[in-house]
Amino acid sequence: MEDCLFCKIIKGEVPSNKVYEDDYVYAFKDIEPAAPVHVLVVPKKHISCLNEMTENDELLAGKILMAIKKIAKELGVDEKGYRVINNCGKDAGQTVMHLHFHLLAGIQMGEKLV
Repeated sequence: MEDCLFCKIIKGEVPSNKVYEDDYVYAFKDIEPAAPVHVLVVPKKHISCLNEMTENDELLAGKILMAIKKIAKELGVDEKGYRVINNCGKDAGQTVMHLHFHLLAGIQMGEKLV
């Protein structure tokens, strides 16, 4: 998608603080973190939201989840715990219409980040 911010980040047209990349997934630090560890995990294929995934994307869905697991381990948050959030649609708070997952960790969920 030509005007998609995340597609531009994946292509390297917009800078990001990359955390992980493979053939299917790109992950980078959120610029407005809600936790000490806040990584956005996005498929390289443009899909606007979870509702747009098809049965043909089942492999991709698994690749995204396995990437999240790898990232959590690499960042050392797999043992203590982490949260994965997906907002689907504007009413859910999705601001970039490219499927993405928030990996949050490093703080007890429910605590305020100072």
